[in-house]
Amino acid sequence: MPPRTDKTTALRVAVLADSDTRWKWGALTARRLTTGASGTSAQHVEITGLLLRGRATPTPRQLAEVGDVGVDAERVREVTAVEFLHTVRDEGYDVIVLALVGGAVQAMLHGLAALQLPARPVVVTGYVGVVYEKLADGLLLRHGADVVLANSRHDAERFRAVYEGVGADASAVTEAALPFLGGEPHRPREGRDTVVFAAQPSVPASRADRTYLLRRLVEHARLHPDREVLLKLRSKPGEHTTHIEELPYQRLAEKLAGGLPPNFRLVYGHMGEVLDRTDLLVTVSSTAALEALHRRIPTAILTDLGVREALGNHHFIGSGLLTSWDHLDGGHRPEPDGAWLAGQGVAADGTYATAYDNARARVDTLLAAARLPDLAPYYTPATAPGYLPGILARHHLAPDGHPLPGTDRPRETGGVRGAVRDAVREAARGAYRQGVQRVAPVIRRMGEL
Repeated sequence: MPPRTDKTTALRVAVLADSDTRWKWGALTARRLTTGASGTSAQHVEITGLLLRGRATPTPRQLAEVGDVGVDAERVREVTAVEFLHTVRDEGYDVIVLALVGGAVQAMLHGLAALQLPARPVVVTGYVGVVYEKLADGLLLRHGADVVLANSRHDAERFRAVYEGVGADASAVTEAALPFLGGEPHRPREGRDTVVFAAQPSVPASRADRTYLLRRLVEHARLHPDREVLLKLRSKPGEHTTHIEELPYQRLAEKLAGGLPPNFRLVYGHMGEVLDRTDLLVTVSSTAALEALHRRIPTAILTDLGVREALGNHHFIGSGLLTSWDHLDGGHRPEPDGAWLAGQGVAADGTYATAYDNARARVDTLLAAARLPDLAPYYTPATAPGYLPGILARHHLAPDGHPLPGTDRPRETGGVRGAVRDAVREAARGAYRQGVQRVAPVIRRMGEL
């Protein structure tokens, strides 16, 4: 492999993601980290997109609606964990961005370590949005990467405290920001008043709570017929996102008594494009709130169902944004607290252009190193013998990080057998989604009788 600092050689980056939102985060993070890395420029960076096969693997429609991330969606391909490791071994990437759930990050770290490459890639990971649950668990599963990105100063401080509290090296924690912030600042327009509710797949979880939020949104539209009221949806029924959606709002809307008013619509698409026409963003705890705040769009975090860790809206305590539908119906518009905003990586003050400077410098330093140290995750067969093997086994890896027997064979990609395998896989995924969205809720309801 040519030296990483050779300006005539393209910097090769692989992004491995397991859902639509993590693909968006990973691809944009790769762009922000490698623009200018090792003396290169954007045209000297080659990004390969890989999707880890699983229940939330995005569909072509979901990839298209992510927006422009600098990677051709037609060239993104699906792989298993073992196939990914084979690809890394054969292709010789310089940087790998692991845009995955924590357990998958841990498995890939052990799998990469087991490859024992003479010149291994720089490994980067992080979180796609607000970290409001499983802080210790998720962080320790990500420990061992060269760079663990924090989306804000607040997160960076929490991440370091967790690592240092268990005696783990915290030097990988690097403050940055959400990579998909952008767009023009909000400017009120005469004759336009658009309210957008940013839905979440699993928050809240119950039918009663989701129906309540939908009903209040529809009532808001009826109370204000001069306003355009939009329900921004993440996926269509049958598609999976980062979280499982058992009760899609589309199906709840079909059964809503009284129907839907003419100024109420369900919308899909790229969140940035929806925010272009938003005058008030309402949500329970969606990361869309941070996107809106970055653009100075009035933003409301609902308290109707309580301020609870299970909802994630406790993250916004101190923000000045907590309010209810009753207050919004009456015309209230929350004002964000400046000190809270400063610690959240929102960068509404114009500092976003430099938010990735430190992270980019760290990657640049690692790329220039003669040899990187061996990957050393916090969890090992010695420190977590009752936890780690199960995590690795889910990705067909043995406790030492090597592929389990029988999983190391190349996958057929063509011919009749390959077509049959792909058809069976798609059928199995469809059956799984059907079970999650239709059968499982029925079984739970029966159990409550």
